[in-house]
This record gives sequence, C-alpha cells and structure tokens, in this order.
Amino acid sequence: MITSLAWKDKRYAVLGLARSGRATVRALLASGAEVLAWDDNPEACKAVRDEHSDLMDDRLFIDDFTDWTMFEFDALVLSPGVPLNTHPLAAAAREQDIPIIGDIELFAQARADLPPHRVVGITGTNGKSTTTALVHHILQTAGVPTTMGGNIGLPILEQEPLPKGGVYVLELSSYQIDLTYSLDCDVAVLLNVTPDHLDRYDGFEAYRASKLRLFAMQSEGHTGVDASCDPEIAEAIRQIDGPGEVTTLATGAKDSAFLDLDGALSLQGPHNAQNAYAAWAVAFDLGVDRPTVNAALANFRGLAHRMERVAEISGVAYVNDSKGTNTAASAPALAAFDNIHWILGGLAKEPGLGECEAELGHVKAAYTIGKAGPDFAALLEGRVPVEQCETLDRAVSAAAAKVEAGDTVLLSPACASFDQYRDFEARGDHFRELVEGLK
Repeated sequence: MITSLAWKDKRYAVLGLARSGRATVRALLASGAEVLAWDDNPEACKAVRDEHSDLMDDRLFIDDFTDWTMFEFDALVLSPGVPLNTHPLAAAAREQDIPIIGDIELFAQARADLPPHRVVGITGTNGKSTTTALVHHILQTAGVPTTMGGNIGLPILEQEPLPKGGVYVLELSSYQIDLTYSLDCDVAVLLNVTPDHLDRYDGFEAYRASKLRLFAMQSEGHTGVDASCDPEIAEAIRQIDGPGEVTTLATGAKDSAFLDLDGALSLQGPHNAQNAYAAWAVAFDLGVDRPTVNAALANFRGLAHRMERVAEISGVAYVNDSKGTNTAASAPALAAFDNIHWILGGLAKEPGLGECEAELGHVKAAYTIGKAGPDFAALLEGRVPVEQCETLDRAVSAAAAKVEAGDTVLLSPACASFDQYRDFEARGDHFRELVEGLK
C-alpha cells in the first residue's frame, strides 16, 4: 500500500467505506494517522472494524458524524459519490475551512515519499477507461513499470509503490478532480466533454471547468493532451497558467496513417481511433517509440462492457457496450458497425437521441428496454423498425430471431442502468449470459 509521513499524527474523518474508502482508512492508519470513519452501510463499517480491531478506540473510531456541525480534523475525506454541492457535511466543513479531499489528493500528498516517478491523469466524459487501460498497456509493452488506478482497477492507495522510473496512470472522474488540489500530472489528458452529471454542477460550464482543473494543477514544463477536437476547449486550455506544451488532436487524426489500427480489433470505430491517438500522444511524451505503440495496439484486448465482442453465432456478432450510459457514449458504438440490431433504454440521462441521431443509418432494427423504452420507441418509430421489449432477455431473444449473417446485435443502451440493474457491469454481465444461452 502507499503510505506517507505527511499523514502521521494527523486526524481525518473518512465518509464512505467502499473499496477506495477502506483503502484510504488502511493507508492513513498505517501512516500513523487518527481516523474517524463512517458509512451508511452497516456491513461496510463492520468490515473496517474487524480489519482494524486492534486500533479501535485508539486511533480508529467508527461513528456517524454526518449530522455534526463542528469538527476538529485536518481534513474530511469523501467518497467521490458524496455530492459536494448538496451534502450538509461538506457545507459544514467549508464553513470551518476544513479541507475536503479524496483519495487522489492523498496520493498527490504521498508522492514526495515515493521513488521518482511520473503520473498520467486522464479525464473526459467518455473513453476514460479505454484510454487509461491502453496507455497502461503501451507502457507495459515498452517495459516501463506501471500501474493504473483512480476510477479504474484497484484503489490507488491500495497498490504497492512503483520502483524508480515507474508511471502511475490514473483515470479521473470530475468528482475525483473536485476532491484534489495538488495532483501535478506529468501528462494531463482531456478526451472530450459532453453534458453529464449535471445534477452535481451548476450547469455545463461548471462541469467543463471541473475537467479543466486537471491542467490548472500542473506545474510549468509538464505536458498535456487535448483530444476533444473542440476549439472552445482548446482555447480554454491555452488560457490556463499551468502546463507547458499541449498536444491538440485534430478531428482528422483518426484518419491518419501514422498508427496501424487495422489489426487493432478492440479499437474499432472513430471514437476508439481518437482514444488510440490520445494514448499515442501520451506515450510520445513519455518517450515510447511508434513501433512499440503499434505493437501494443495490435494485442490490446480492450475492456469489458466497452464494445466488447462477446460472441459470434452463425455469422452474427454480439457486442456488449453496456458502458454506453448516455447518448454521446452510444453514438460511437453505432458508428463502428453496420446492420445493427440496437438494444437501448434504461434510465435516461437526457431527452432525445442526442448524438445517436446521426448514426441511425447503421441501425437495421431497434429493441427498447427499461424506463426510457417507450420514449425511445416513439422517437424511432417510422425511422427504423422498433420493438418494445421492456426487459433485456426479451430484447436479446427478439433480436436473435430476426438477425442474418453479417448483422451485429449491439447492447449500447444510451442510458444508466439503475432502473433495472445494480450498475452497468451487472447489465453487461446479464447480456453476456443471455448470449451464451443462444449457443
């Protein structure tokens, strides 16, 4: 685990004891800090209590402090899921000038105690996980000590420190960026910004500003990558007094012959080409040569639930893109295939079809599910054949009954999953099970 002398003899309140919260408690206690911890889930509190029973009522205290109005702590450490804009605990901490941080900020504070290393921070509304995993894979292929964390994989504080010359590759949500103030990335990456999570921000501009803070925290001489192809974002980054050279990818970057993407089966579609060019730009800044990048692209396996090809049955491809939780995320998946039997619906994040409108020419038929199913069916009626299926099992069965060789059955819901599933992973796992049942 990652520890730091900077936390010794300090007092922290930790709210949220899921994976990153538990790793935070563990790292703080191992560093000699005193911790007050709480989670609304009694099982989460019990797990922490059992793990550190020898420190209970000495340096670890478990108590519900969510309605406290006075604190005597060096920092309040929040889970990214706690809404900074509405939670009364956050307001109380601000009134008392108590720093509100997350585990990424703790990692930033611990960097001085780690062997010399570099950090890549990757943010954006869509494509973060794929690009993070791809940068990590390229570095592995190049023989560079590396690990990935943040919003992907193991919590960063739970991981073992890298040896000298290592590179930490962090996927960073806007929530995580909101909770850090000193993460000086050697390379900062912004993939794109489209409307999302607006319940946590005072409009789209505030959400975009959260993403841009990743560049604002950089020191002079560090570099950035802007893959957004958005002139307004490019100009906003130029106005930031932080990074040195910023590589700005043009819209046509995906059409360049500079990288060999023909054999990269897990990186199909224009959005993944743009992700690949962003990863290349990072690799270039870190000193990795082009042949190594191309070799890594060729054997990159991709991530589950992100345009994941789960099976081919009688010439029909079945693709799990359950991570398509908004229309901007699903549009690139639609652009990547032809003759698509599109399964969509769930808990809508915005009205309408958004960016998916432009890709309907790739859709052969649609099958709607979930709470937003009727609304999507009404929008698609008369444009593509559409069937209201309500549930995923019915949708898969209906699509399988109509497909022909050369077609693609694509689960890319353009919606959150919470109306019918615990999360998008559970939805994607169910799709995979249903497809396996067709064999």
